[in-house]
Amino acid sequence: MISFKLNGKQVRTPVADTTPLLEVLAHDFHMSGCKFGCGQSQCGACLVMVDGNPVRSCSAPLSAVAGRSVTTLEGLMDGGKPSRLQQAFIDEQAAQCGYCTSGMIVQAQALLDRNPKPTDSEVRSALDGNLCRCGAHNRIVRAVLRAAQGA
Repeated sequence: MISFKLNGKQVRTPVADTTPLLEVLAHDFHMSGCKFGCGQSQCGACLVMVDGNPVRSCSAPLSAVAGRSVTTLEGLMDGGKPSRLQQAFIDEQAAQCGYCTSGMIVQAQALLDRNPKPTDSEVRSALDGNLCRCGAHNRIVRAVLRAAQGA
C-alpha cells in the first residue's frame, strides 16, 4: 500500500509500486488534468509537481511518490476557481487544442514558485521541454508573464 498526499489530501492505493504515476492518477483518483502524450518523458503533457518540482508522471513509478506531496493541475485551483496562472491562460487564449496546457501550466507554476518575476527568456527556457504542436507558445509565454505581473 502506497500513501502520499494528492492535492493536499492524504491518499492510499494498493496498486503495484512500479505502476506509472500517471496511470494511478487517472484511473484510481480520476485526475484528468495530466495527459498521456508520448509515454517517454519527452513532451511534458503528463507533468505534475512532486514536492514542488515538476515530474513527468508517465515514467515516474508510484513508488517515487511514497510519503511525498503530488500536485496536479486540479490542485492548482484556488478555492474551486482558476488560479491566477490558470486565469491568465484563459485570458490570453493560450490553449489551442489544449492537450499540452496542463503540463505547460504545471511547469510554469513551478517556475513562478521559484522565480515570481521571470523574464521572457526565463519563461521560454523553463517551458523548452514542453511540446505544443499547435504553435500556441507565444500566447503561453504571454500568459505566464501576465500571471507574474499579478504576483
